[in-house]
Amino acid sequence: MSLHEVLVAPFADFAFMRRALVGCLALVLGSAPVGLLLVMRRMSLMGDAMSHAVLPGAAVGYLLAGLSLPAMSAGGFVAGVLVALLAGLATRYTEVKEDANFAGFYLLSLALGVLLVSKSGSNVDLMHLLFGSVLAVDDAALLLVASVASVTLLILAAIYRPLLLESLDPVFMRAIGARGGLWHLLFLLLVVMNLVAGFQALGTLMSVGLMMLPAIAARLWAASVGGMLLVALLIASLSAVGGLLLSYHAELPSGPAIILLAGIAYLLSMLLAPRGGLLPRLFRSRHLTN
Repeated sequence: MSLHEVLVAPFADFAFMRRALVGCLALVLGSAPVGLLLVMRRMSLMGDAMSHAVLPGAAVGYLLAGLSLPAMSAGGFVAGVLVALLAGLATRYTEVKEDANFAGFYLLSLALGVLLVSKSGSNVDLMHLLFGSVLAVDDAALLLVASVASVTLLILAAIYRPLLLESLDPVFMRAIGARGGLWHLLFLLLVVMNLVAGFQALGTLMSVGLMMLPAIAARLWAASVGGMLLVALLIASLSAVGGLLLSYHAELPSGPAIILLAGIAYLLSMLLAPRGGLLPRLFRSRHLTN
């Protein structure tokens, strides 16, 4: 097979591959910056918690309207926001830490969502909610993902400075009386929006992977926030394109293939990245001892 047949022909010959590519790249634009900020705020596992939190709302939307994108998206968004608010209130009025509260509420949400779907749906419906189907993305899903990515980038551009400062030094923000809680809540809304947009294509269990794995790997390659953002976008984009090609040529599920490549990029970063990678650290240690 020629290079054209391997890399270009699948997208040139099939409309569903082009639609999947556009949907994945739009998802990358919104989720990669959000994932990087989650990593910087030491909230990496919270992305996983929120991805499960949208499931019962999506399940309720499905039970009411079938596989309707607006109903499932609205239900997922309401459920995600509700879990974020409940976890925040529990953190404020109890002695349980925020990450533990998110873990408790997301486990409850996941169990409730699975029960709702299995009670009135089929195993196929449950698999669609959990793992999605990026090769079946329609116009409505593309519009949703593109809209969420656009809104995310606009809001992040508007609140970038206070949000970044609140991520790096929340004590200083409280000392000067800045509204750190407001930026935190707005940021959680962006997390929920991007997870809701991603579950239609990659499913609730996979969308968080494209959000978090490139962001975690990017921390090992760049020192500045801008550099980390560029690396995260690059890794996520290459994972999306490579995953779709791997899915096409090897006849594999597209969502897991995308996340698999993102995971491989993360593992390679741990080995080779200049900022904290295993091999560069061993080389520097050996050089200093000699």
